[in-house]
Amino acid sequence: MKKRQVVAKTSSSITRNIRYGECQKNHAANIGGYAVDGCREFMASNGEGTSGALTCAACGCHRNFHKKEVQTEVVCEYSPPNYGR
Repeated sequence: MKKRQVVAKTSSSITRNIRYGECQKNHAANIGGYAVDGCREFMASNGEGTSGALTCAACGCHRNFHKKEVQTEVVCEYSPPNYGR
């Protein structure tokens, strides 16, 4: 009797979207206070690969002062074995 091998196929992919939200730079730190500028979202001053890509066009702060929000999506696909073959 011939032994039959049954194989199911699975694949998965991960997509990460990074967004920089509100600016959290404390503009009053040097006088012992706390004040943020109210900038709600990072917008690059210039295109990718330029020096302005890391400077916010709205508030002038570096991108590191903006809250980093990572959105991860995992997609798994499963193909059941084909028993009809």
